[in-house]
Amino acid sequence: MRIVRDHQFVSPGDRGASVAIGNFDGVHRGHRAVIDIARSQATRLSCPLGVLTFEPHPREFFAPDAPPFRLMNAEAKANRLAKLGIDRLYEIAFNKALSSLTPEGFARNVLADGLGLSHVVVGADFCFGKGRAGSAADLERFGADMGFGVTIAPLLQARDGAVSSTRIREALSEGRPRDAAAMLGHMHRIEGEVIRGDQRGRDLGYPTANMSIAGLHPPKFGVYAVRVDVLSGPHAGTYDAVSSIGVRPMFGVNRPNIETFLFDFTGDLYGTHLSVALVDYLRGEEKFDSIETLITQMDADSARARTILAAS
Repeated sequence: MRIVRDHQFVSPGDRGASVAIGNFDGVHRGHRAVIDIARSQATRLSCPLGVLTFEPHPREFFAPDAPPFRLMNAEAKANRLAKLGIDRLYEIAFNKALSSLTPEGFARNVLADGLGLSHVVVGADFCFGKGRAGSAADLERFGADMGFGVTIAPLLQARDGAVSSTRIREALSEGRPRDAAAMLGHMHRIEGEVIRGDQRGRDLGYPTANMSIAGLHPPKFGVYAVRVDVLSGPHAGTYDAVSSIGVRPMFGVNRPNIETFLFDFTGDLYGTHLSVALVDYLRGEEKFDSIETLITQMDADSARARTILAAS
């Protein structure tokens, strides 16, 4: 998958794609339904399959101080889209210039003249252009005038309502990763680089790989059974593990992060990139009376996580 980050300077081989447009936060089942329509059009037109998305997310641009809401960072989104067989990821910079374009200006400058798209697929609730003034119906009209096809995809409905990033966030906030996975079509993952922590886990007999969750919607704080893909380095592979997400109240640390203990693993993971899939929620975050009590609980958490993962 090639990543294209500038719509103004595009090589001939990156033009002419059939693309799905959206933020695709989480790349959930509804998003994949839109992408699959773009895929069928790419096959019909014998052109590349693409996804057009934006970095930063427009909500981050307009409200940089709002609480974190993203289900995925840019790295995790790109990894998930690559697994779906996307040929071109158009990761367009969302900035003042882009946000100032009228709907017609966006259609002409970005979609038609900039990327030279053959076909565009959007959800029925798609809005675009300055002030979100453009609708999916407007895009159809612009496409007819500017030479690209447009398909409007209906919203995907689950048994209990529409599949949406908002409902997935709610499930994660309530400690329901399996419900989130049912809407996503895959397990929710936190991805990023392993950073140096205070190495307290090593002293407890539980050396952990620490990762930041800055900028991401935080799942319910607590302990999870997880499955980890080590994405880079000599230890690349898949491991069963247990993770703690939260602020570590036992030690007075207030910055949320995720700490993961990989079962039956020895080695150095600093600087490598992990993808941590939340399989099941075990318990809430707690402050224990002593280090000994904490270790006893960690032993129990690990045993329970092993049982859950063996059956998953």
